[in-house]
Amino acid sequence: MLDSPPPPDGAPRRKLYIETVGCQMNVLDTELVVARLHHEGYELTDRIEDADTILFNTCSVRQHAEDKIYSALGRLKRIKQRRPEVQIGVLGCMAQKDQTLILRRAPHVDLVVGPGQIARVPELLAQARAERSPQLAVSLARNAGSRSTVTQSFESYDPDREPSLRPSPFQAFVRVMMGCDKFCTFCIVPTVRGPEQSRPPEQILLEARQLIDQGVLEITLLGQTVNSYKSRDAGGRLWRLSDLLAALHDLNGLARLKFITNYPTDMTDDLLQAVRDLPRVSRYLHVPAQHGDDDILRRMKRNYSVAYYEEMLQRIRQTIPGASVSSDFIVGFCGETEDQFERSVALVERARFKNSFIFKYSSRPGTKADSLFADDVPEPVKRRRNNDLLSVQTRISHELNRALIGQTVEVLVEGPSQRAGKGISLDSSPILQLTGRTTCDRIVVFSGHQRLVGRLVSVRIQQATPVTLFGEILTIHSQPSSDRRRLPALPVVES
Repeated sequence: MLDSPPPPDGAPRRKLYIETVGCQMNVLDTELVVARLHHEGYELTDRIEDADTILFNTCSVRQHAEDKIYSALGRLKRIKQRRPEVQIGVLGCMAQKDQTLILRRAPHVDLVVGPGQIARVPELLAQARAERSPQLAVSLARNAGSRSTVTQSFESYDPDREPSLRPSPFQAFVRVMMGCDKFCTFCIVPTVRGPEQSRPPEQILLEARQLIDQGVLEITLLGQTVNSYKSRDAGGRLWRLSDLLAALHDLNGLARLKFITNYPTDMTDDLLQAVRDLPRVSRYLHVPAQHGDDDILRRMKRNYSVAYYEEMLQRIRQTIPGASVSSDFIVGFCGETEDQFERSVALVERARFKNSFIFKYSSRPGTKADSLFADDVPEPVKRRRNNDLLSVQTRISHELNRALIGQTVEVLVEGPSQRAGKGISLDSSPILQLTGRTTCDRIVVFSGHQRLVGRLVSVRIQQATPVTLFGEILTIHSQPSSDRRRLPALPVVES
């Protein structure tokens, strides 16, 4: 991180500790908050004891995430008693959902800020200090008089970014949408993130250009249902996600382009063709299925059947040979029988996902499921079903990864592996265990110099586990690759 500028009033720099829980949207929100505070003279610390300002950017998707935050707030009461000047804030989805409940449970909190108001964090911190009273800001940005996904303006764009908080200096998130209009019965997101709104393409392209100028090689587009993206430009032209991908693909200096998360009924042919035809777009699609039983899907209000989902997978296979698909599944949803659970297992067996994120159902106050259905699957049964489905997916992931042994893949080098070992090369420079991802989002570990971080390399796969591929470098690319034809095609081993 660059040195913080001095605060506007010449006061000593304040030290900021921030903890982020939840999805990539929260990671991006944290980057924007820190960037704004950075310009106000704050500097980051990783020691909560040293901080003058302590912020939690929160998630409400599962109860465990909320319990973790309330527990942390309880521990901070002692710090507040010793140092009353320390400011404590709760940001994000939990702030939007619980609002004044946070102040009742933790009256020492100074700031409660929902996702729609995070740009105001510096202003609200200053106001809390001046007034010596808690500040609550939880209104959500909404389209004027409409819930349409086709929007003319969007207020979340913020050119301030904090590179040190990105996944790596070469990777960045860009939000293309806010909110969600799907209203799945298990999901709190429409309540805490508001209605679906798409950003104008001009804003997205400008932000992407700025990131590339900062050295970013890989951009991931974020949206709760990113493939629902629709927006009109200044000339009135309607842009879909496929149009946005084509425009971003042509930005000089960009090596990779990803997008998450997708909704099954919005997986249109034009989008699949864009993934197929645009070399810099990763051949990876995350499309949550959530369940393998039609009755459960109706109870979840997912608006598609298992047959529809599998037809979508078939279109992906036919349009983008070799692409990888990952999914989400919920086990133990209200009323789920053993037979219904086994249909989820069968869907995973047939679909052969690259990986699946599997969750035990957690009832969320404010959702339709919480008011309409009984959370009647016992916790031990949920736990067993979670483990069983995970075991099936792990076996499939291992089989798919083993099929890649002997193949050559292109990898964007992200940095040292978490279990990095070191060696010495013939020229006495250190050799590290590096890690990166393929265009199909597979993790690859290999030996190489630190200077390869941020480069694209060709790696021949030699070993495989369910999660990781291991190999050796064959080629270092001098420029970001924009042509998949320079590498052998991957075998068609999955959807």
